[in-house]
Amino acid sequence: MGMMSEFKEFALKGNVMDLAVGVIIGAAFGKIVDSMVNDLIMPIVGAIFGNIDFSSMFVVMGKIPAGTAMALADLKKAGVPVFAYGSFITVAVNFAILAFIIFMMVKQMNRLKKETPPAAPAPLATPEDVLLLRQIRDSLRK
Repeated sequence: MGMMSEFKEFALKGNVMDLAVGVIIGAAFGKIVDSMVNDLIMPIVGAIFGNIDFSSMFVVMGKIPAGTAMALADLKKAGVPVFAYGSFITVAVNFAILAFIIFMMVKQMNRLKKETPPAAPAPLATPEDVLLLRQIRDSLRK
């Protein structure tokens, strides 16, 4: 029973729950960025460079079995070694866009979360003996 209570305490700590939420949101955000890159950005990049489909850019590194189509998915399914540099280009662009978006989000969060300058320290109360000494001094001046 001790192990279960320790696990419950660990799993319900704020940091673990924050991490779990971050991972789930990160996965969903990754899918959004992946769709943005594959469906919006890469077609534009492909059109700029002459209708190039980066996902179909590869070099076959072995023998192709008879009856296998020259599509990347078919070659991988047949177990043919393929140097798929087009897929790497797509993933690299995904990463660059995701990193830029996260950078912009963190920058915005830091700007919104500017720390207020610490307040000036409150003046210290003068000890009673110092006040008495001042009174004596002032009375002697008269």
